[in-house]
Amino acid sequence: MAGRGVGHDPHARWRQEQFVKIWMNGELRGADEARVSVFDHGFTVADGVFETLKIQDGSAFAVRRHLERLGRSAQGMGLPAPDLEEIRNGIDEVLAANRAEIPDLGRLRVTYTAGSGPLGSDRSPGGSGPTAVVAATPMTAWPESAAVITVAWPRNERSPLAGVKSTSYAENVIALAEARRQGASEALMADTQGRLCEGTGSNVLVVMGNRIITPTLGTGALPGITRSLVIEWCGVEEMDLPWESLGDADALMLTSSTRDVQPVHRIDERDLSPLPQIARDCVTEFRRRASLDIDP
Repeated sequence: MAGRGVGHDPHARWRQEQFVKIWMNGELRGADEARVSVFDHGFTVADGVFETLKIQDGSAFAVRRHLERLGRSAQGMGLPAPDLEEIRNGIDEVLAANRAEIPDLGRLRVTYTAGSGPLGSDRSPGGSGPTAVVAATPMTAWPESAAVITVAWPRNERSPLAGVKSTSYAENVIALAEARRQGASEALMADTQGRLCEGTGSNVLVVMGNRIITPTLGTGALPGITRSLVIEWCGVEEMDLPWESLGDADALMLTSSTRDVQPVHRIDERDLSPLPQIARDCVTEFRRRASLDIDP
């Protein structure tokens, strides 16, 4: 299959990022002028939430769904409710201001933190208020298919962060670094009960015969935006799957806001090609439906 390998380098266009405009707490700023306090709880204790959206031809995909999840994540963290209308205006401003720097494909990130607070874990009741940032950078397209590995570190489905898109991402950083070390672009994890859960930044689809299955949210998996769309558009089923089911799968696919629906051609040392027709149809249907509505 064409396009195999790690392929995707998130830093390939790093040099251009210094020219982008960033929205922060209601104001557009240059990248060199956007500053967050060293006392911000998002920096000191990862006390924040975020969303990543794909920019396609100057527009961000599924903004409404992403902002709704941002609000749910903030509620799950006990953060003040974000002003989603203001953040949406910030997204529009960032897209307009960076059209020349990001004309085709890009990544947009919304970060929302508790704001300045003590150096410990307690939040300050008299702090500066939340910090809201919208930033965008150019992005290189993911390859047609991905290699993935499995790792032994589990997701804790009983964690208060289960299902929350928190800025506390160190576990994902470590697992993804291991995937890169092994020539893969994603690492898959089980939950503490030995059920298949998700990747570091993606949900997983498992093809078994004429069915496409994704793990339930009870495993602690993030309720991904692309995941929800393939459930609606492609008839994907939600089901608890034992970790060992990876060895029986006819095919695997990853879903995320930047990958869309990406087939997996290798898991650990196992080759998964060719891709079954039902999986190819899912990829095609997602692309078709996504092209019809930028904010489904």
